[in-house]
Amino acid sequence: MIGPSFAHRIAMRSLLPSYRVGMSEDIRIGMLVPLTGPASTWGLPGLNGCRIWEDWLNSAGGALIQGRRYPVRIIAEDSGHPPEQVIDAARKLVLSDKVSLLMMLGGDSVAPLRGFLTEHKVLASTLLPTDLSPDARYLIAPSEIHPVYNVTGVSWLARTRPELRRIALCSQRDAFGLPSLATYRAAIKASGLTLCAEVQYQPDQTDVAAIVDPMLATKPDVLCWCTSYTPMVHALTEYAHAAGFKGTLLSCTMDQYDSLIARTSPEFMEGTVFQFPDFDDPALTEKAFFFNQPSLFYSEYQRRFPGTWSAVSWEYAAILDIWHAAVEKVGVLGTPSVMAAMKQMGKVSHAFGPAHWWGESLFGIDNALVGDWPVVSIKDSKARIVSFESVPDWLAMHETVLFTEMAALGQLWHQRFARDTTAKPSETSVPRL
Repeated sequence: MIGPSFAHRIAMRSLLPSYRVGMSEDIRIGMLVPLTGPASTWGLPGLNGCRIWEDWLNSAGGALIQGRRYPVRIIAEDSGHPPEQVIDAARKLVLSDKVSLLMMLGGDSVAPLRGFLTEHKVLASTLLPTDLSPDARYLIAPSEIHPVYNVTGVSWLARTRPELRRIALCSQRDAFGLPSLATYRAAIKASGLTLCAEVQYQPDQTDVAAIVDPMLATKPDVLCWCTSYTPMVHALTEYAHAAGFKGTLLSCTMDQYDSLIARTSPEFMEGTVFQFPDFDDPALTEKAFFFNQPSLFYSEYQRRFPGTWSAVSWEYAAILDIWHAAVEKVGVLGTPSVMAAMKQMGKVSHAFGPAHWWGESLFGIDNALVGDWPVVSIKDSKARIVSFESVPDWLAMHETVLFTEMAALGQLWHQRFARDTTAKPSETSVPRL
């Protein structure tokens, strides 16, 4: 594990003399994340969380490198623009701002940057391990292992709610949706459940009825939104409520679930299962965690950025914590040295406890951290962790099934990044028996 948690180190530093020597030079960290558009709830809240991390670290003196302390400055650029603007933003961060770490949400915006980032040996992070490949050796996924952790929600439902047998899926056809769809397919198959309907839709589709009606027609016990964007999750949920659906909802994320409760009903949302907890959850106080006090982070976030908490509010900060520990260990900022420090630690403490580097079978490189992940369910109108499930244990039993489903949708690394890849997913609605 990479040493004690950031919060613990901050607490200890307040009791010790400061070695800050008034350095004016700062350490720059880049964030190339969606600050506008449908994915902004997976970008802007993450930047908010990083502002808290930045302030906490700098108030404690900054990063300690070879006996000197340096302030950290986070520079954010919007990836919610056309590809050419995203490329320009990346070039600015790397060549002009000279960032030591570039954090990205991942997905389609990463593809045109791969060669540039590798050429300049930029240590970069993504929340989507499906961005990984052997030719992007400095790209890592140390915080979120989307969508692999989605298997935990399905396996928990199968174990605790055996009466729920029939699941209908929907997913947008993009770098977020298709890997998620493959993962839910694999989890359903591994749990012996029935996939009764599958609807694939374009990311800009607005006709919700065309998505939900074919799902409802198959009489599912569970409606699963996979990794749909937050506005679509809300639209799908409200439509299902209006259509009289009485079953259970399953989704990767359920950001701003309180507003959905208000617009549907507490009874309709009761038992909804997703993957991202609020950080005031009592279960986090008993878990080996990258913050000693997750509730303190959550309360500070709510104070400074009320009403904006989302699935990613903590995730980029978790990446910063792992990166910071490696930098202080090796005493330099160079990408190869920091990367080696991260990889040579063996087991690293990631967001929800011990984890190890994995991914070669699916992504061609072991640059993703896997460990436990929480299953969250709405209980009495509040999201609560109902279980911590082991992703490595699931993979040990079912990785072949996941590999098969990823291959079927063209989501293996060599399928996604080979120049001659022409395979395309199937169209619209596919009912299943």
